[in-house]
Amino acid sequence: MDSEALKKYSALHPKPAGLTLQYGTAGFRTKAEQLDHVMFRMGLLAVLRSKAVVSTIGIMVTASHNPEEDNGVKLVDPLGEMLHPSWEEYATQLANAEEGELQRIITEICQKAAVNHHKDASVFIGRDTRPSSEKLSQSVIDGISVLGGQYHDYGLVTTPQLHYMVCCRNTQGQYGKATLEGYYEKLSKAFTELIKQSPSSGESQRHLKIDCANGIGALKLSEMESYFPEEVLIHLYNDGTKEKLNHLCGADFVKVHQKPPRGLDMKPNERCCSFDGDADRIVYYYKDTTGHFHLIDGDKIATLISIFLKELLAKVGQTLKMAVVQTAYANGSSTRYLEETLKVPVHCVKTGVKHLHHKAQEFDVGVYFEANGHGTVLFSKAAETKIRQLAKEEKDDEKREAAKVLENMIDLINQTVGDAVSDMLVIEAILALKGLTVQQWDAIYTDLPNRLLKVQVADRRVIDTTDAERRAVTPSGLQEKIDALVKNYKLSRAFVRPSGTEDVIRIYAEADTQQFC
Repeated sequence: MDSEALKKYSALHPKPAGLTLQYGTAGFRTKAEQLDHVMFRMGLLAVLRSKAVVSTIGIMVTASHNPEEDNGVKLVDPLGEMLHPSWEEYATQLANAEEGELQRIITEICQKAAVNHHKDASVFIGRDTRPSSEKLSQSVIDGISVLGGQYHDYGLVTTPQLHYMVCCRNTQGQYGKATLEGYYEKLSKAFTELIKQSPSSGESQRHLKIDCANGIGALKLSEMESYFPEEVLIHLYNDGTKEKLNHLCGADFVKVHQKPPRGLDMKPNERCCSFDGDADRIVYYYKDTTGHFHLIDGDKIATLISIFLKELLAKVGQTLKMAVVQTAYANGSSTRYLEETLKVPVHCVKTGVKHLHHKAQEFDVGVYFEANGHGTVLFSKAAETKIRQLAKEEKDDEKREAAKVLENMIDLINQTVGDAVSDMLVIEAILALKGLTVQQWDAIYTDLPNRLLKVQVADRRVIDTTDAERRAVTPSGLQEKIDALVKNYKLSRAFVRPSGTEDVIRIYAEADTQQFC
């Protein structure tokens, strides 16, 4: 390592005095002007991680659904998954190090993580459409270059696209081609094959209005449109040409405010959906003939996918183990429907995509979605091999056709991470194949009324939880008081949990009527 070059370049990306940041599930996120030094240092860290695991590592410059003024950065591990927890700690140490400590901390990380300096380093970089992203991306490149790493800058991509590219590269192309064209071709081919099987389902079935949150989703969907079959007509709104990113639009806005985004004109019973700023979340919605707004969130998306996959797995006649993974925020009605009606096991884990992803890996088919619309489906290697084999060799026509549909589903789903584009195509294919309208999908079960609040506190660590954050352990007596309140109402539950990113406590309650929440 050239310590003089490190010193020189580090001085060009100085750390603001007194700033302390924590690497969490979403990486680092804060005001864009405070992130230059972090980007440089994450470039350094990506090189070390790449040498340690002898694989390509990804760096995505984005702050997802945050306001346009913010930005952020997250690292992507070799198979497109999130950064390993032990390296989150190194990221935090490196970002908060004072200028004079940088060399020492890098040396310590190299020792602890057994980084082999003789190995080559390779990093893939992507960024969202924020005004600050290009310059911050350049700071990442400075960090990679100073430690002699190789990089490929993909420029403007969705977060899931970068995860996909990293996985393709590290599986030597087994997962797909590490190019945007490769991504578009793989998904559109699988989607087209699925749509071919659908019963003709009327004009209204084929139109979809998409709120792109004035973000990267609009650019990438425009590029992908020519790959779609003619039956699919997408209409893009909030495409970033006029308004600010995530302002009064996007999946997070629609979910939190339970109302349509600005800039999208909804007619009764039209199918609409919203992406978030970096296109890794999706929610659907529609207005009924009385003008009432209906939100179809991650819980209902997981349910639709689970119904479809369960039917197919039954048809192929394999004893593949399927489960759904949720968090404490999942609506009680969805859990009850999955367990009692669909008879699919449901597992509850702590909030945060990494916890859901990790649990879903335990099953042959693991479906996971957060209520906010972030989620995907994971297929075990054994399940995938079996399904592809049946699609090729099965003699029984019905079983073989069902296996082919499952095979196309495997190719259509981005298994590395939640992906709004991929999830949208999965949903559109299922609705077409099952001949379902958006209203029929919505009517599968009725959400229990609920309320989510946040309360500013001096120190969120005062509250400690257990049972996948559904019960409070400290302060003493708090859980007993919650239990006593919940007992008074039908179908009710409530929990409190500390936020993972800020000093607030989140409070969730649901019951059979809104007035009791």
